[in-house]
Amino acid sequence: MNVVLVTPEIPHNTGNLIRLCANAGARLHLVEPLGFQLNNPRLRRAALDYSDISDVTIHQSVEAYLETVSIDTVYAATTGATTLYTAPKYLVGDTIIFGSESVGLSQDVIDKVAPENRIRIPMMPANRSINLSNAAAIIMYEMWRQFQFSGSSVVFSDNCKDYFS
Repeated sequence: MNVVLVTPEIPHNTGNLIRLCANAGARLHLVEPLGFQLNNPRLRRAALDYSDISDVTIHQSVEAYLETVSIDTVYAATTGATTLYTAPKYLVGDTIIFGSESVGLSQDVIDKVAPENRIRIPMMPANRSINLSNAAAIIMYEMWRQFQFSGSSVVFSDNCKDYFS
């Protein structure tokens, strides 16, 4: 699974996602410009020593990243979507794109993704958004759950089969 952060602004969030991606076996893609340097102490603190075992790639633009994948396998997380993040049947190698903390994804990026691949996390109506690293964690773990946590240290018994159907 691939997680793309478009112009992330807060080093703590990116550091947290470096750690999370390492733990979930996901690849993290950062789209420039970044709102911080990669050697930022806050990023390093949140990532702990997981930066050494994570798979992080920097891209100059969203378009540069999208040239490396099939657009059919790309999902965009946006508060304006009508499809819940639990609805798609994710495939190994799919991509989820998140926008920056302050403005989310631009309409230009959203328009590149098929309407049925625009997903959202439900929340209370009066609220605007969920923290970037929390939103990514929610969707990443749903994707991984659909893969039956492939590659993890979790051992499933037969009575867990129904959970994954």
